[in-house]
Amino acid sequence: MKSRLILSVAASALLLGLPAATVAHASVPAAAAAPAQAAVEVPPLGFTRRVLDNGMEVYSARDASTSNVTVQVWYRVGSKDDPAGRSGFAHLFEHLMFKATKNMPTESFDRLTEDVGGMNNAFTADDVTAYYEVVPANHLERILFAEADRMGSLVVDEPTFVSERDVVKEEYRQRILASPYGRLFGLFAPQTIYQDHPYRRPGIGSIEELDSSTLEDVLRFHATYYRPDNAILIVAGNFDQAQLDGWVDQYFAPLQRPSTPLPTNAVTEPEPSGPRSATYHAPNVPLPAVALAWNTVPYAHEDRAALTVLDGILSTGESSRLYRSLVYQQQIAAQTSSSPDFAQQAGNLTAFAIMAQGQPVEAGKAALEAEIARLRDEPVTAAELAEAKNELVANALRGRESVEDRATTLGMALIMTGDPTAADREIAEIQAVTTADVQRVAQRYLTPQRQITINYLPADEQNPPSVQNMNVDAPVTVADLAPARPVATLLPEAERARLPEAGPEVSPATPTIADFRLGNGLRVLVAPTEGLPLVSARLNFDAGSAHDPAGKPGVAAMTAALLTQGTSSRSAPEIATALEQLGASVGAGSGPDFTNVYANAPKDVFDETVALMADLVRNPAFAVEELERQQSQTLDGLRVALSQPGSVAGQSVGRVVYGDAPYAAPGGGTLASVPAITRDDVAAFHAALYRPSQATLVFSGDIDATEARALAEQAFGDWRDPAGAAPTLADKAGPALAPRVVVIDQPGAGQAAVVAAMRSVGRTDADFFPLVLGNTLLGGGFSSRLNQEIRIERGLSYGARAGLGVREDEGAFTASTQTKNETAVEVADLILAEVARMGTSEPTPAELAPRRATLIGGFGRSLETVDGLGGLVAELALYDLPMSELAEYADRVRAVTPAQVQAAFAEHLPADRASLVIVGDASVFIEALRAKYPNVEVIPLSELNLDSAALR
Repeated sequence: MKSRLILSVAASALLLGLPAATVAHASVPAAAAAPAQAAVEVPPLGFTRRVLDNGMEVYSARDASTSNVTVQVWYRVGSKDDPAGRSGFAHLFEHLMFKATKNMPTESFDRLTEDVGGMNNAFTADDVTAYYEVVPANHLERILFAEADRMGSLVVDEPTFVSERDVVKEEYRQRILASPYGRLFGLFAPQTIYQDHPYRRPGIGSIEELDSSTLEDVLRFHATYYRPDNAILIVAGNFDQAQLDGWVDQYFAPLQRPSTPLPTNAVTEPEPSGPRSATYHAPNVPLPAVALAWNTVPYAHEDRAALTVLDGILSTGESSRLYRSLVYQQQIAAQTSSSPDFAQQAGNLTAFAIMAQGQPVEAGKAALEAEIARLRDEPVTAAELAEAKNELVANALRGRESVEDRATTLGMALIMTGDPTAADREIAEIQAVTTADVQRVAQRYLTPQRQITINYLPADEQNPPSVQNMNVDAPVTVADLAPARPVATLLPEAERARLPEAGPEVSPATPTIADFRLGNGLRVLVAPTEGLPLVSARLNFDAGSAHDPAGKPGVAAMTAALLTQGTSSRSAPEIATALEQLGASVGAGSGPDFTNVYANAPKDVFDETVALMADLVRNPAFAVEELERQQSQTLDGLRVALSQPGSVAGQSVGRVVYGDAPYAAPGGGTLASVPAITRDDVAAFHAALYRPSQATLVFSGDIDATEARALAEQAFGDWRDPAGAAPTLADKAGPALAPRVVVIDQPGAGQAAVVAAMRSVGRTDADFFPLVLGNTLLGGGFSSRLNQEIRIERGLSYGARAGLGVREDEGAFTASTQTKNETAVEVADLILAEVARMGTSEPTPAELAPRRATLIGGFGRSLETVDGLGGLVAELALYDLPMSELAEYADRVRAVTPAQVQAAFAEHLPADRASLVIVGDASVFIEALRAKYPNVEVIPLSELNLDSAALR
């Protein structure tokens, strides 16, 4: 994606460390009765279709309830079409599509989207490359102009090509080399699962094959695939249909359909002839893993619905068969899941287990095989079937909240099937799946003879790191690409086609917030919306990690995690079962200052969901056996997190900024503190801080104040505070500390993480809005100063960012990125220089205007979803800010002046107060860093102590 995410098998399943929140879903005891099918209906997407004479398909759907519009262009070209010897090429080309055209200078897409309050992005998958924007509706014509211009006249020169190729190589290092399971899911799984199909090549390619690509290849690739008859245009949002049709005819219809044919790429993956296995070794593997895979069916196959439901039963949530067996009961896996990957021409289902500490992959393999055998040998229960369907239907509803969601759902169905009605039919197809269908597809596809076993183990002296497959053959070759078109160049400004003017502004509407208290002091806020039948609830307590007992970081997080793991009347499996029956999502998580318990469900089951949520909050069991399970899982998550440079830096920054103060320790706990947490600790934490008089309940979505009051009274009205006053906590940030330069040495790290950190402000500080606006200019988007300097201008990173880290007390500002070890010092200098510039020179009005739009546009997009709206309201409540700020937000941002931005940074965030934390292979950069900072502290990762302010 432009955040340049490559979609890959099980990419979302990587165990990257501790989650921010614990979510309960469900598996069902065999004796449970089958619930009735959920009454909620998912409305059809409702797009209209037309086809231009040049072959381009156009789909549109008007929605006057939003102030935004999305424009998406889906090209029928993906990583399967990478020419032989050029793996990663479609993805590399995706990056280049954000550069210049004959009528637009480089980075114009960011000016046209981010700078007006919108966003743009893209992704490359096996079969498709898609580009999408969301902008205020009055900017629709400008985006159509821009998308047509880059389809017809992309400009790429040698320096731009080389720079962006370097960025992709940094992405490879970050996603593949620096991530402990990046090689497994990004490289080794696809190359093992597929024998002949080009799906076996990684979408991100390899550094060697990226280096072999040339500018001539780029121009020919564009000429081959980026053409109107190979594209689908999708527009959804607030627009006039006749006006849209006219603009499409004006900008896209003149593009010519080339006479050259598209290369043929329809490889048939052979049926498996017997079981296969492979073992791979890699550096930086904290816990071994095993994956089992089976070749299944392509996306359009009639068995996809049954396999989708099967996967839901197998691995969706804590009630799933895999979680219940491997994580909950046997406790042999830190994480387990499965992923059905249905591509256009072939598919697979992969089940994996990342083993718990000390557990061998053989145990994981046996346990995975046992659960797959159960699916083949025994029909699933009617309850399991109904629960999986309910959850799939509810997720389909959540996936249609925003105009962007609906357009993306349509685009994927079109690419995979060519049928615009396919996305709507999929819901009915899922609802029609029977228990016999699930067993049939298990017996047909998930057999021992078809099984592929992949073991992933730490490299050592006897087993060096496994090497990525190179020079893999492919059906498309460079010679098959069309001849390059005449090279486009950026026209002189006087000769460029005039960019259309923006139309009249469509302002986002904010709802009127109902605000009342129950008799027990519980504050209730209600933010009603019209649209889909979804409702969200957030219950917040003044109970964050800063309230952890001294010397026991992680108690707040553990208390939140245990809420879904049993009450006085329900076991953890029963809770998970109940939620999946409802198609609901309920979970809890803690931050530095607060704990948030949340629920999201279709409206027709929301009252039952809130009742269950109340039981979790009011009657947690905190069973010792559940605490021990959570401790084991948390420790495994920490071991994985502490194998990644970025995560190590993130967990260390608190100690550098706050020392021994309550804010200092990692909120999720440490390897030493988590095992020391007792049941008495979490029970006491809950008893002292979970009290209605200091809680806020926020409802948002398809609910009104009357309904909300009745629900709140029923669920929480008779809840009373415990005896005694709530504990108070002063000075969470502690005294200011001198800056430090800390290197955490991780030999062989795939990249270095570089973070500059210092104290910022609390959320209620008078300079909050100047700092928020300034931070957006510094590091709050693709076109921010940090990203421009480090990624765009120099190609040193996949992305750089900054955040204020606001809290009740002084927050933790960070500016961060990851880069190759060789450039860690250079990048650190660049970060500090940009931070310093914020406080020493005023930004220009021209610079701040687009950053204002960025903030206001992001605010408007949050209003489109029930969870986004609820989060905005909850934030105001948490910091005791007036609800009027919701309606005033845009005006508060617009009122900030350049002088206020500079003054706020000079006062609160001067660069000379910043500490540096660098995590990577110190042998590569330490001498250069020591020359600049003679007092640099070097701490081997093996000696890192997050329980100490000294980090030793």
